[in-house]
Amino acid sequence: MKLSGDGTSRAQTVLRTVVLAAGAIAFLFPFYYMIIGSLQAEPDPTPTGAFPDPSNLTLDNYADINSRIDLLQGLVNSGIFTGGVIGCTVVFGVLAGYALAVLQWRGRGLTFALALLVQVVPFQLLMIPLYVLIARDYGLADTHLGMILPFAINSTAVIVFRQYFLQLPRDLFDAARVDGAGELRLLRSVALPLVRPVLVTVVLITFIGPWNEFLWPFLITKDASKQPLAVSLANYISNVAATAANPFGAVLAGAVVLAAPAVGLFIVFQRYFTSSNIGSGVKG
Repeated sequence: MKLSGDGTSRAQTVLRTVVLAAGAIAFLFPFYYMIIGSLQAEPDPTPTGAFPDPSNLTLDNYADINSRIDLLQGLVNSGIFTGGVIGCTVVFGVLAGYALAVLQWRGRGLTFALALLVQVVPFQLLMIPLYVLIARDYGLADTHLGMILPFAINSTAVIVFRQYFLQLPRDLFDAARVDGAGELRLLRSVALPLVRPVLVTVVLITFIGPWNEFLWPFLITKDASKQPLAVSLANYISNVAATAANPFGAVLAGAVVLAAPAVGLFIVFQRYFTSSNIGSGVKG
């Protein structure tokens, strides 16, 4: 029976490994095909194009699209836009989440309900009044600030921080208050060190939205030197790609450049999704 049990367990492990490996290959294949397609001198859209002749591989597609749009400037604009959104999201999310989870004040439940309600309101519904407000009333068209403001407060981040702060032991805050610590010091010295994993998680989740955002930057910016890379690539596809020597490869080259920072960021920080040391702050 023991041997049978070990055999069954081993078979389940092998089966699980095979299934997970097949899923990983299926998930990663589009990224692989995107990279291979960006390196092909002559496009091959057939299935055999996934395994190209090495003599057909070149970096000319990257040079071609960089000559039509400034990839570096687009990356810088995307970085400014995304960095501004992430900074505002983390700061306001931490403050609002801490207030909703730890502080006791009238209207706290209603405020949290409103934060949940915002989740069901599509951004497209607010886009026209936001455009009128930011472009006409504030005069922030063709500016990085105009791109950042509509995304400065993320209700999802507020909810995530609130739920994480609720898990922190109350004894930590009570002990710090007895020692005379104020709320800002409690937040800085007690709460933030314990929620470091969720900080990285919120950064990673927030990063994807503004980094790939197209519609709002496209509306608010007309100056090509201020447009993020996603908008520059869309303009290239609609206006310039038809005149390129290899439009298929050039578009894929731009997609690789756009996707690379997001993939790299996730690979570097993915361990924080599962790490947590909340319980380490309390003994016995």
